[in-house]
Amino acid sequence: MLEKQLWHPVLDAHALRDAPIAVTLLGEPLVLWRDHGAVHAWADRCPHRGARLSLGRVLTTVNGPRLECPYHGWQFAGGAAAGQCQHVPAAPDFRPPAGHAAQVFEACERHGLVWVRLQAGADAALAEPPAFPEADDPAWRRVVCGPYAVATSAPRLVENFLDLSHFGFVHEGWLGERGHAQVQTGQVTEGAQGLRVVQARAWQPRAYAEAEGGAWIDYTYAVPHPFAAVLRKEAREGDPVRNAIALFIRPDGDGACTAWFVMATHNDPASAESLVAFQDAVFAQDRPVVESQQPKALPIGRTAPVTEVHGPADRVSSAYRRYLQRLGIALGTL
Repeated sequence: MLEKQLWHPVLDAHALRDAPIAVTLLGEPLVLWRDHGAVHAWADRCPHRGARLSLGRVLTTVNGPRLECPYHGWQFAGGAAAGQCQHVPAAPDFRPPAGHAAQVFEACERHGLVWVRLQAGADAALAEPPAFPEADDPAWRRVVCGPYAVATSAPRLVENFLDLSHFGFVHEGWLGERGHAQVQTGQVTEGAQGLRVVQARAWQPRAYAEAEGGAWIDYTYAVPHPFAAVLRKEAREGDPVRNAIALFIRPDGDGACTAWFVMATHNDPASAESLVAFQDAVFAQDRPVVESQQPKALPIGRTAPVTEVHGPADRVSSAYRRYLQRLGIALGTL
């Protein structure tokens, strides 16, 4: 299953502190915890008697942090010996063999989120979480918005993010106007690193949180991952504000997903609270529409019981569907 070979966001990194946290990824219950700041993701099951490790606690020992099982107190190491049982309180002289270990998955912290991959893959282009350099550049400010639990598939939500032509109707007065509904869909290219869209353009009465007037906004999109997309806005000449917004999605099923928007801003005077409020308001406009779409899984032609027709403004979404087909993405598609 290719989806298990992809990196997925599972949690806002700021939420993971001293205590372990339970999350679920592609049906796999996981426990997340920190070891000297580093992130661990293990199966949320003690190999001894199957108790949930997320109910335990993180211990500080002379040999480094350990995760303690809540049932019998077995202690599991972080660091280079990650997952290996180091101590059994009921038999303190017992030296646990290699098989006495929690199942360990790859985990990292990137763009303000915790990412997990359940299975290594051969595709080098997908060996890392999707790139978003602005979010990790100290010259830019990063704001994480979400999580948003959405009753639709991850591909439906990505396609909505790539769609400029809904702005004048779903986001009228914010990101678009009915009187300026025409969009320039831009040039779409597809390569090993996913999709890239350049020179897309739309009229926006309020391009960012503190904008004082409307403007034609140039968009550049990147789709480096089946369930992620990044847009970069370039406003009119002389406007110092620059914005980049990434959509990162955890697929929770064919009709459910959890999304985060990571905003990177440069010279934007808005407060972080204002930026979050702006994104919350925009997504509140999108939510009822994307949750109303039927089927919830994106019909890309594999086994779709219905077909969807396309218009001239759908060039980007059509390329996205071909990208999913080429990769063989099954979760959230038909």
